[in-house]
Amino acid sequence: MNERKNRILQLSAVLIAAGVVAFVWSIARGHPDAAWRTYMVNFLLFSGIAQGALVFSAMMNTVQAKWSGRLAGLAESFAAFFPVSFVLFLGLIAGWAYVFPWVHHDLHGKEVWLNLPFLFSRDGIALLVLYGLGFAYLYYSLWFKVNSDSPQPGLQKWLVGLWGRRNPDREKYAHRRYVFGVLYLLAFAAVLSLIGFDLVMAAEPHWYSTLFGAYTFIKSVYAGFGALIILAAYLHVNRGIAFSLSSSEFIDMGKLYLAFCLAWADFFYCQLVVIWYGNIPEETAYVIARTMLAPWNRVAWAVFIVCFIVPFMILINRKIKTVPWFMSLLCGVVLVGMWFEHYLLLGPALGGHNGAISLSAADLLISLGFAGLLIFMVTVYLRQFPGIVETAAQKADSGRQA
Repeated sequence: MNERKNRILQLSAVLIAAGVVAFVWSIARGHPDAAWRTYMVNFLLFSGIAQGALVFSAMMNTVQAKWSGRLAGLAESFAAFFPVSFVLFLGLIAGWAYVFPWVHHDLHGKEVWLNLPFLFSRDGIALLVLYGLGFAYLYYSLWFKVNSDSPQPGLQKWLVGLWGRRNPDREKYAHRRYVFGVLYLLAFAAVLSLIGFDLVMAAEPHWYSTLFGAYTFIKSVYAGFGALIILAAYLHVNRGIAFSLSSSEFIDMGKLYLAFCLAWADFFYCQLVVIWYGNIPEETAYVIARTMLAPWNRVAWAVFIVCFIVPFMILINRKIKTVPWFMSLLCGVVLVGMWFEHYLLLGPALGGHNGAISLSAADLLISLGFAGLLIFMVTVYLRQFPGIVETAAQKADSGRQA
């Protein structure tokens, strides 16, 4: 298992290096606008995946779901990306001229809210609060998963030392895990709404939608659950890793994934239909540019088909949910669709007006670099806490025997 993890770490390191080189090369060739646009798209997507995946664990713990214990441990591994996400957010400071086009606009009084010092201050603090609550929840959740009798070197041994000195009791830690789980869910909805308003909606400073915040965090949950299914399916089908899930667990996870597919489409539709029937120029111009005018209308239809029509038509079948490799493929396709959804929202505002969609090999490599960062951090986490996978396998075996 360690050799396999080493290969994954090496592959992710190659992806990260390729992404960094492509980003620097794109800027050096005189295309900083394209490089920073792709940076923003991937920052939003992969941060949302990590944030949304941890929602699964917090949500399952809050409602005391018994079936999700094995998946909840995997969902928590995505929290390892939180520090990287915060650093990537700070990196936007260097590209402010390319990712915040409203800096050059007449904002008609919105300068009070849309100014760089205030934006980075409030969003930075919001992310720190969200990630702090996420790590607090993770701290108390790990107490139930780590073997205190024989801790592994590294973070696991350090945590066991803390728990040993404080002599915690099970009921107290269960209550604190519940409290921080609820707080994380509340902060998740608030912070993702703020990020959606500040980093996406504000790219068109004269357009507004009161539903855009909810649309943003529902989209993050949808993407995060898809990444969780991919990770669980990979571990399940890999014979070199001691992890397995029952068919009923795959079915339940598939049902939940379908539910958030429908929720994402519902928020998409509700937002669109209100703007369409309201027919207010400040609102409709944004929608018309992305859904009716070439070339962005083709992207919009592709996103709708890939992220809603295809998964909906497939996931209504119960049996297909029990096929790990197919579910992994489906979720991967949806995540690619979500990448284009982010690109659709930001592309016209960040240098894509009145022209063809400018995608290049550099965009692909930069995106793969971000994917490598997420894979690297999740793998490091699972390497630090190998008992999560092993314990999950033991529980799965006992569940099948029962």
